[in-house]
Amino acid sequence: MQDHQLAEAGLWEGIVQYPPEFIEKYIAKGYWIGQTISEFFNECAQKYAKNTAVISAEEHLSYAELKRQVDQFSAYLEQKGYQAGDSLVIQLPNIIEFFIAYFASIGIGMRPVMSLPAHRHAEVSHFIAQTEAKLYICAERHSGFDYRTLARECRQRCPSLQQVIVVGEPEEFDPWPDVSAFPEQHAGAPNITARHVAFFQLSGGSTGTPKLIPRTHDDYLYSVRASAEICQLDETSKMLMALPAAHNFSLSSAGSLGLFFAGGTLVLAKEPSPNTCFALIEKHRISHAALVPALAAKWAETVQQGAANIFAGLKALQVGGARLPDALARQLIEEYGCRLQQVFGMAEGLVNYTRYDDSAESIISTQGSRISADDEIKIVDDEDRELAAGEVGHLLTRGPYTIRGYFKADEHNRKAFTRDGFYRTGDLVRMTEDGNIIVEGRSKDQINRGGEKIATEEVEQALNLHPQVMQSALVAMPDRMLGEKSCAFIQWRREEKDPSLSRLSMQLRQHVRTFGLATFKIPDHIEFIEDMPYTALGKIDKKELRQRLIQASN
Repeated sequence: MQDHQLAEAGLWEGIVQYPPEFIEKYIAKGYWIGQTISEFFNECAQKYAKNTAVISAEEHLSYAELKRQVDQFSAYLEQKGYQAGDSLVIQLPNIIEFFIAYFASIGIGMRPVMSLPAHRHAEVSHFIAQTEAKLYICAERHSGFDYRTLARECRQRCPSLQQVIVVGEPEEFDPWPDVSAFPEQHAGAPNITARHVAFFQLSGGSTGTPKLIPRTHDDYLYSVRASAEICQLDETSKMLMALPAAHNFSLSSAGSLGLFFAGGTLVLAKEPSPNTCFALIEKHRISHAALVPALAAKWAETVQQGAANIFAGLKALQVGGARLPDALARQLIEEYGCRLQQVFGMAEGLVNYTRYDDSAESIISTQGSRISADDEIKIVDDEDRELAAGEVGHLLTRGPYTIRGYFKADEHNRKAFTRDGFYRTGDLVRMTEDGNIIVEGRSKDQINRGGEKIATEEVEQALNLHPQVMQSALVAMPDRMLGEKSCAFIQWRREEKDPSLSRLSMQLRQHVRTFGLATFKIPDHIEFIEDMPYTALGKIDKKELRQRLIQASN
C-alpha cells in the first residue's frame, strides 16, 4: 500500500511526518531498517525460542510461549473486527498480559496508547477521545484502585469505546480471553510499513493532561537496538522491571524491548518497594535494574538501615527520569560498589547515557552523552541564540528517533518545535567539553524571584549534599512583592539529637550559602515533611507541593 493510500485510510491523520530528506538520510545511515515492531518481536522469539522471556510471580514464559500467546491474542482481536489504524488504551500493571496486549495489538496494525496505572478518568478518557480508541484493556484492581469504575465512566463519556477487557474479575465487562481457543490461527499481516505509527507514548511532567507522542516502528526500534548495545545486554541478562512497564524508560532505554533484542529475561515486580524488589533480586540473581532518583534514594536508605547491599551484585543500575543528586550518585558508587549508569532522555526522543568506561566523576556528575552522532543538539538562550560549551541554556534537539510533533496538537506543536524541526525539550542543560550533558533543571520549573531566575535543580543539588537531607524539592510560592519566592520541601534523616526545625532551617540556608550560590537562590522558606508526594512514575510531584503552598496562603 502506498503512502497516499495510507493517508486516505486515516493512518496519517494528526501525525507530523519526517521531511523526505531526513528519511533518506536515516535510511542511508542504517538507523531505519524497515522492520516493524511485530517483525522485531517475531525475530527475537525465533532466535531465542527456548530462553525464558518473562517471569511474573511463579509464571515463567519462554520466548516461544510468549509468541504463541501473542499470536493467539492477535487472532482474537482480528476476530473482534479490529484492524490497522484502530486505537486502544492499555492500562495494565507489571503483568505478562501487558506484553501480550502490546505485541498482539501492534501485530494487527492497531495503535496502543501506553497509559500508566496511576492515570485516572481525566487522562484515560482524554486518550480514548483523542485517538477515538475502540478498546480499553485494564486490570480489575491495582494498588487498591478499582479500574472497572474508571471503565464505566469512560464508556459513558467516550462514544468511540466499543469494548472493555478486564484482567481479573470483569463484572459487566469482557474477561481476558481464553486464547487457547485460537491454537492454530494467526492474524493476517497489516498493510502498514515501518515508517508508520506503531503506538503512542505519553509526554512527561507533573502538570496537565499528557500529550500523545506518535512513535514509528523505525524510529523507536533504532533507539532500542542502539540502547541495548550501549547497555551491553545479552542472553545472560536478567532485568528487574520495578517501574511501570508502559513507560518509555522501562520499554526502550534499554528496557524490556532492548532486553528482548538481546535474548535476556525480564522479571516483573508488582510494586517497587525495597521489600518486594530486594527479594526478587536475590531470588532471580538480577543483573540489571532501572529506577528514578526517588526510588534509588529509598533503596539506598534501606541498605543504610541494614538490608543486604543489593547494589554491589548488579551488573548495572540505571537511574533516570529526573536529575540524580550528585551526593546520592557518589554514595551509590563509593559506599555500595554500584555500577551506576545515568540516563537522561524523554519519550519524545533524545536519550543520553553515561557509558560504563566513563570516569567516575562523569558518571556521578553528568547525565551522559547522546545515543547517535545524528542526534543534533543545540543549547540556546531565551532568544534561541546558541551558547558556548559550558553555558546553561535551553536544550533543543532533533534526530533519527525524535518526533516532529505531538498527535493532533497543531497549536502546541508551533510552540514545542522550531520551524526547522528541533524539539524544545523544556530542559535547562549545559554540555561538558567531552560532550556529556549536565541537567540544571526545567525551564518551566524556574522560579522568577522578582526578575531573578532560579533553576530549581541547582539549589536542590546543594541541599541534597547536607548530611541530614534525604530529598529536597524547590518550588515557587506566591509573593505579593516579588511575584514568586522559593520554598524548599525537605525530607530529612532523623537523628538522636535533632536540632529544632528552626535551627535546622538556619543550618540549611547557611549550607546553601557556603555552597557558593547567589544570595537570591537561598530558599526563602523551608518546609519539613515526612514523605514526598510522587507522580505516576515516582518523580517528586511538585504540582502537589505547589498546591499545598497555595492552600496554606488562602
